[in-house]
Amino acid sequence: MIAIFRKEINVFFSSLIGYIAITIFLVTNGLVSWIFPDTNIFDGGYAVLDTFFTWAPWIFLFLIPSITMRSFAEEKNAGTIEFLATRPVTDMQIILGKYFAACVLVLFSILPTVLYYFTIREIASPKGNVDTGGMIGSYIGLFLLGCTFVAIALFTSSISNNQIIAFITGMFACFFFHYAFDSIAQIPVFIGSGDKIFNAISLNQHYQNISKGYIDARDVIYFISFILVFLFMTRTSLGSRKW
Repeated sequence: MIAIFRKEINVFFSSLIGYIAITIFLVTNGLVSWIFPDTNIFDGGYAVLDTFFTWAPWIFLFLIPSITMRSFAEEKNAGTIEFLATRPVTDMQIILGKYFAACVLVLFSILPTVLYYFTIREIASPKGNVDTGGMIGSYIGLFLLGCTFVAIALFTSSISNNQIIAFITGMFACFFFHYAFDSIAQIPVFIGSGDKIFNAISLNQHYQNISKGYIDARDVIYFISFILVFLFMTRTSLGSRKW
């Protein structure tokens, strides 16, 4: 697993993949949070990073599938997945190596934005008057959400041998599990009966809960469980080639 993890990290950062992904994330969030009218922090009038934490998941919806689309789709198309299978590693070790490497890239994308927090502290009135706990919770929630998107997109990559199809299905699946259940819960027929169920399985709802600064074990367990389910589904998908 360690060897695969290192290989994936080297692929990300020995080519332009990792740098392009991080740059797109930072530039897009920087423009939305600090430059574009109506969304920038200065126009908001409050020392908060709500705009950043609102838009970052949307950017991840495109960014993470573009990172993971090659993980298994390219391996299957090139036939190298069979070579990996002959090595003394299990399918789950292969999956975890690729998964943790992609999560590291997500972390590297988020870390530079901590500068936003210190900037907000400096421009707040009075200086330092910011909701530090809420921002820490939001960063934890954003990282957990990014790791969940990685697990979903890895699965979609494992069921295709075409990178473009893996990207499109990964983007759609991440969008569906993050936003669709919120929308379904708002349908009049479900309000008052099934809306709580749909909200309970919505990624966005749990992300919003953590973003309030209160780290509830139920939300963390939810994200971890979601990740484990998709990693298991990915293992099942890879294992199907042996049937």
